[in-house]
Amino acid sequence: MGPKGVVGLAGALIVVLLVWSSVFIIPETHRGVLLRFGELIETDIQAGIHFKAPVVDQVRLFDVRVLTTDLPSRQYLTVEKKPLDVDSYIAWKIRDVDEFYRSTGGDEFRAQSLLSSRVDNGLRDEFGIRTMHEVVSGQRDELMHTLRDRVNETSVTEFGIEVVDIRVKAIELPGQVSENVYRRMATEREKLAQEFRSRGRELAEGIRADADRQRTVVLANAFAQAEETRGEGDGQAARTYADAYSADEEFYSLYRSLQAYQKAFSSKDDIMVIDSDSQFLRFLNDPQGGQ
Repeated sequence: MGPKGVVGLAGALIVVLLVWSSVFIIPETHRGVLLRFGELIETDIQAGIHFKAPVVDQVRLFDVRVLTTDLPSRQYLTVEKKPLDVDSYIAWKIRDVDEFYRSTGGDEFRAQSLLSSRVDNGLRDEFGIRTMHEVVSGQRDELMHTLRDRVNETSVTEFGIEVVDIRVKAIELPGQVSENVYRRMATEREKLAQEFRSRGRELAEGIRADADRQRTVVLANAFAQAEETRGEGDGQAARTYADAYSADEEFYSLYRSLQAYQKAFSSKDDIMVIDSDSQFLRFLNDPQGGQ
């Protein structure tokens, strides 16, 4: 290749490099700014293919999607002066690329630091006007919405940043306070358990006393009924004996004497001394029962 060919090839290469360096592409998820010798000459460049002056122009790209920043755990005081350890995060995005670049120099870490400081101060103020119950359960969503709107009043105009959401991940009592709370809760639960046990004992005593009273009444009624039944039986037996005596006095007298003999002679060890003329032996002496 001759000298002219080398020069032509070099010229073509230079042209290609110049064209290549004058074209830039911005993705859909980003926006750009154009700098010339470090000075801002164009902002909020949309996604697509664009051109710039080679060498002297520089492009900076910024992600405009929603980003999240975790805040370090902080301790805030409620209106009752009770400390709470709070973990939270911020969801934010670049809304005004021009203002974002002018206020932060395009430094995302600086933007996060500025935003975190605003949110930290806002959380401290919002917790300071609410009770522990309100920030833990009752008014947490209201607190977050109020704080988001409050931060956006200045963050958009000053930093070009819009806060999409602020969320509290966890609210906890400090270690020593937690131990005191748990100890107090345990004491209250033990006191409540003692009350329940005491009521249970009183109820059991009442049940036992009522059962004993009912048992006494039942036994007394049963005894009275048994005595009444026994009396009726004895009366019936007496009437039966009387009827038998009236029907056949001799047979009844014999029957009663035989019962007396059975009882008297049931033991072999007993010795009885009886007059031979005794009425007790009249049926032994005379089977007809004569005198």
